[in-house]
Parts: sequence; structure tokens; C-alpha cells
Amino acid sequence: QVQLVESGGGLVQTGGSLSLSCTASGMSFSDKAMAWYRQAPRKAREVVASVDTLDNIDYEYAVKGRFTISRDDAKNTVHLQMNSLRTEDTAVYYCNVDYRTRSLVSWGQGTQVTVSA
Repeated sequence: QVQLVESGGGLVQTGGSLSLSCTASGMSFSDKAMAWYRQAPRKAREVVASVDTLDNIDYEYAVKGRFTISRDDAKNTVHLQMNSLRTEDTAVYYCNVDYRTRSLVSWGQGTQVTVSA
């Protein structure tokens, strides 16, 4: 049974930082491109950042230069370091397989990130 567990969210002021982690179990991790997604209220879920099996990285334009994605295959974990946070970054953040490379697995519960002005 595939399980994704996200952690590290919280409440932070504009300009602050948060570090998110996602640990996967029940699936082969190192052979999959992984991504962080976010879903803000009344908006569709979107890809924020992705990292493939060769550590090629891509970011959504709005987070470039502020967010850093990384993976640790030994721990089946993908991280998202978020700096210079803005109110528009407020959302529930999820990790999953990069849907552009293969089918998604079951979503975890996500972790709430709230950025206050």
C-alpha cells in the first residue's frame, strides 16, 4: 500500500521560511520523478517543483529563486525548502509522483502552509 506523508507546514509571516518533507512508503521511490504540488482555496492543484531521477529540477515560475526541491533516495524522501514566502503561497502542499512522467499514486493528507501579511 502506497503511503505519502507530508510534514513541515505551519503559519509564517511574509518573508519567512518553511521546510517541507515528504516520505514515501510502499512504492519504489528512486526510479520515479517526484513533485511537490499545492492547492490553494478555490483553485486547482498545481505543480510547484519537480525533481527527476537524475536530479534534473524544474520550478513553477512563481517560486523560482525562492523554493528549492531535493530528494534523498536512501530515505525515500523529497524536501521543499521555501524561502521569501508570500501570502499567495498559502495552500495545502502535497507530494506525489510527477504526473507528467507516470500515473499518480494515492495522495497523502498534505501539509498546510499559511503565510500571513
